[in-house]
Amino acid sequence: MILNFIKVTFRNLWKNRSYSFLNIFGLAIGIACAGLIFLWVEDELSYDQFPKKDLVYYIRENQTYDGKVRTFGSTPVPLAPAIEKEIPGVAAAARVKERKMLFSLDEKGIYENGAYTDPSFVSMFGLPFIEGNPGSAFAQLTDIVISRKMAQQFFGEGPAVGRTLKMNNEKEYRVSAVVGDFPVNSTVKMDWMIPFQTFYNENNEGGQMDNWYSNRLTTYVELKPGASATTVGKQLYGFIQTKKTDALAKCVLHSANDWHLRDHFEDGKLVGGRIGYVRMFVVIAWIILFIACINFMNLATARSDKRSKEVGVRKVLGAHRKGLIGQFIGEAIILSALAVALGVLLIALVMPAFSLLIAKPLDFQLMTPLHLGVLIAITLVCGLVAGSYPALYLSSFNPIFVFKGIRMKGGSAALVRKGLVVMQFTISVVLIISTMIIYQQIEHIRTRNIGYNKENLVTVPVRGDMAKNFKLIRQDFLNTGTIGDAALNSFSTLWIGNNGSGAKWTGQAPGQDPLISFRSVTPGFLSTAGMQLAEGRDFRQDLPEADSMHALITESLAKMMGKGSAIGKRIWFGSNTDYALTVVGVVRDFVFGDMYGKPEPVLFTYATDQAMFLFARIKPGVHPETALAQMETVLKKDNPGYPFEYSFVNDDFNALFRSEALIGQLSRLFAVLAIIISCLGLFGLSAYMAERRVKEIGIRKVLGASVTGLTGLLSKEFLQLVGLSTLIAFPLAWFAMDRWLQGYAYRIGVEWWVFIVAGMSALAIALLTVSFQSMRAALMNPASSLRSE
Repeated sequence: MILNFIKVTFRNLWKNRSYSFLNIFGLAIGIACAGLIFLWVEDELSYDQFPKKDLVYYIRENQTYDGKVRTFGSTPVPLAPAIEKEIPGVAAAARVKERKMLFSLDEKGIYENGAYTDPSFVSMFGLPFIEGNPGSAFAQLTDIVISRKMAQQFFGEGPAVGRTLKMNNEKEYRVSAVVGDFPVNSTVKMDWMIPFQTFYNENNEGGQMDNWYSNRLTTYVELKPGASATTVGKQLYGFIQTKKTDALAKCVLHSANDWHLRDHFEDGKLVGGRIGYVRMFVVIAWIILFIACINFMNLATARSDKRSKEVGVRKVLGAHRKGLIGQFIGEAIILSALAVALGVLLIALVMPAFSLLIAKPLDFQLMTPLHLGVLIAITLVCGLVAGSYPALYLSSFNPIFVFKGIRMKGGSAALVRKGLVVMQFTISVVLIISTMIIYQQIEHIRTRNIGYNKENLVTVPVRGDMAKNFKLIRQDFLNTGTIGDAALNSFSTLWIGNNGSGAKWTGQAPGQDPLISFRSVTPGFLSTAGMQLAEGRDFRQDLPEADSMHALITESLAKMMGKGSAIGKRIWFGSNTDYALTVVGVVRDFVFGDMYGKPEPVLFTYATDQAMFLFARIKPGVHPETALAQMETVLKKDNPGYPFEYSFVNDDFNALFRSEALIGQLSRLFAVLAIIISCLGLFGLSAYMAERRVKEIGIRKVLGASVTGLTGLLSKEFLQLVGLSTLIAFPLAWFAMDRWLQGYAYRIGVEWWVFIVAGMSALAIALLTVSFQSMRAALMNPASSLRSE
């Protein structure tokens, strides 16, 4: 019985090869698309899966300025030991000061990311000790714990404990332990750890490391098993005020479960993050699978007339409707299984290209229980959903009507087919419109005027004596003929950097206390970065020390200081006006930190001792590789012992939109594939309709109908359905995209022409798909179609 069932199934598949191929291939594309999306989603959900993830939190601070609550990641140095001692639910707290440092062994030098941290940090993240003892790994201030990767880079497969590494060509550290690498899918990644007390001792001049007002580092806490995060959060919220009553910062807990997917705060509350994109693509995956199932239902239902006599014979021979339903659903499941197998093959074939697209290797382990279970579930669900209506429809045929040659009423089946076609193209048009608007929004942000020229602007981290020898370095850069200008800055142009409140000036409005970002720069930074002066002057290149009590401010801060020119006005912090800075220049606003927000106020001062980055402007017409080679030569001469490390500001800027760019690329890809799947179904349906009307077409041709007229006649019904789809899709897409855009402070409007372009594109694609079959039928010789008459 089962063998006969399988034999009948494959006989029908082979008999209708073209339609079987369209069914299997359409479903396979849908399954492959959904599979790739689910692999990406699985990867996103796998972040930060270390053993204590439910107990570990990252402390953030809410600070209120001018009525707006902002959330930051930096905290005071004394916070960690204090809460570990005074809050009962806290098992451990760790301070982390991240750095990228040069480590060298003999002639080998490598820049490595790591941190000065407390010993409890390693146990929080469950890093296994490969060499060394956890109890003594941080015993000495000159101890360093390194990752397996870093150990292999410097020492190969030999033992690393007891060996010595030099940091920044200055201080030597003894390797006290080697720990396992942080997983690839980890928000926190470090290759070295040095006792935090070392950093504390080296930077505690004037007791500044004990300042509760100064936020300098990241703090992680581990709660005790069974401790309530809500209770600890309430105790932590006003904790800093128990040390300094006038402090602005309110501490909040940010769970490790949320670091990757939920890291966006608004008005002091966690409101989302990448989880929105994950949910969106899960929906898209199911939509594409649904579209593929619709194809199957349409084609199977359309071909039902061809099997009406088979159903009649089976019923006469005693087959029950339940058995027929089982057979047709079974056929659908077999077809679905073939499609799943082909879909898995497609996933394996396109996986390298997809991994390249998302800039991350994905691992499709077919035999894992989860993946096998999902594939089996997809096979059953697609088979049941796609085969349910055809099975019920076919099994309802009356054998008497079938053998008398009476055509079964197809009104309900035709109505269902039309409804499914409308649904398919409605979804496809919504995806097209959404893709266009997502692309426009991303480009709107990327191409906005950010207040400086990011093209051909190079940044080099300040290492060794670069700040001390900067005048010589700058002059040597200029002498190469490839560099237009160079300057130092305490922060990247893209970062928020140091900021604070408490600024005072004459005429300040009551209660006005803005959050101001601070930059320490050398003369010429404005011209190097391509920033523009609105009024006043830059710091003096010939006598920069004369500007030690002068400041440059941005337009937004100048407006806060009242009407009239800001030049000559004085600004100070605290109560001592003897240290007031005089404004000598107003800089046009520029965008930093939140690329989607409005420019924040910035205050520039002259200094070199806080420099973290050297900026250099490549001259127009000079090839970047030539300029970089010249810069490397100069730095090796004027700052020897440090490998040349650089980045282009334009690349750093684009990296800020990596997630959005990926979402845009994936949206375009899956919108195109949704259209392809829909068109496969439309192609099959149009072929079936042309086949059913072949004699009608022959008669019309004999009576003088033209090929153009016949093509239009056959295409009209489908184009009407697609046109209806666009009308339904327009309000749905507008509603969805308008809500999505509300999440951006700096956003585009939804333009009417996007809907016209999407609608016309859908109609054009449908016309091309249908007209091929229509023209083929219209060009057929009427003698062939009417011969049997």
